[in-house]
Amino acid sequence: MFHYISFRAVLAVMLSLLIGAVFGGKLIEFLRKKQVGETIRELGLEGQAEKKGTPTMGGLIIIASVVIPTLLFAKVMNTYIILMLVTVLWLGLIGFLDDYIKVFKKNKEGLQGKFKIVGQVVLGLVVGLTLYFNEHVVVREYELGLGISTTTHVSDKHVDVTSTITTIPFLKDNEFDYANILGEDYTCYVYVLMVIFIITAVSNGANITDGIDGLAAGTSAIIGITLAVLAYVSGNTIFADYLNIMFIPNSGELVIFCSAFVGACVGFLWYNSFPAQVFMGDTGSLSLGGTIAVLALIIRKELLIPVLCGVFLIENLSVMLQVSYFKYTKKKYGEGRRIFKMAPLHHHYQKSGYHEAKIVTRFWIVGIMLALLTIATLKMR
Repeated sequence: MFHYISFRAVLAVMLSLLIGAVFGGKLIEFLRKKQVGETIRELGLEGQAEKKGTPTMGGLIIIASVVIPTLLFAKVMNTYIILMLVTVLWLGLIGFLDDYIKVFKKNKEGLQGKFKIVGQVVLGLVVGLTLYFNEHVVVREYELGLGISTTTHVSDKHVDVTSTITTIPFLKDNEFDYANILGEDYTCYVYVLMVIFIITAVSNGANITDGIDGLAAGTSAIIGITLAVLAYVSGNTIFADYLNIMFIPNSGELVIFCSAFVGACVGFLWYNSFPAQVFMGDTGSLSLGGTIAVLALIIRKELLIPVLCGVFLIENLSVMLQVSYFKYTKKKYGEGRRIFKMAPLHHHYQKSGYHEAKIVTRFWIVGIMLALLTIATLKMR
């Protein structure tokens, strides 16, 4: 039974949920005893005062719920699994340092932004260089004369590629090589810089989204399920041939990791749904975003991130637009003006009188719609 990815994926989900339920409760109790409570900035939001003192660093629950099932049920010598474990633990460590400084050093600023960026850049270098030099063979087989994808006939197309080839959504001939941007001599630089940018952007996007109970964890669970589907079809020769998508050897093991990831997010929601008993802090949010970014990069779906992670994107954009417009109007009129009542966007809706549970649910619905659209791109060309 353990030879089947589906069976191991089910076990990974079950164990991650169990770890979240058991370990989560004990960790919350421990954090309360140590008075590891969240310091709340006064933003004039309804229900904000009640959140003061709520335990933070709950991202440790997510990390444990992801790492333990992955080590037990996935093939840990798989390059992709190693990359995912490094991503979770590295960004989790950076987030933990930030939370530690805020809570124990009583410094509301936490870890300086430049150190966070350095940590994300280091991870981007590791992931980018590993994927760049990790060559694969893409095999597509077609039944001669009928044009029907199959895996039982002699190969008609046999292409050696590196990870610099990716998938462009919505196009029929949807493969793109980063070498085409500046030429083959600069391919490594272009690709690694792109990886660094994506990891930094998505991890920070998840961090910004983590502002109200259950939003980041629920949205990440939806994205994780979608990535599990994409990883499964990309790592299965039959489905890859049928869908005419890039076959990525050994990527099927990522389904086990994705299953543990989804289970960890859902298990965390047991304590993080409104009213939250624990916050994930940067320990969890940076790790969630970075994990999603690296998963998308491995299965060559990074160009779908703006669609799949649309909730993260709009939250990020709302902050960028708010800050830019405020600075522009202050310079032009001498007084800063705002587009939204407050940024990120979820705070705008809170200021508009919506209950945070309703905001979270509606953001989840948007996330589900975007996830379905992402999966539909497998056929929409």
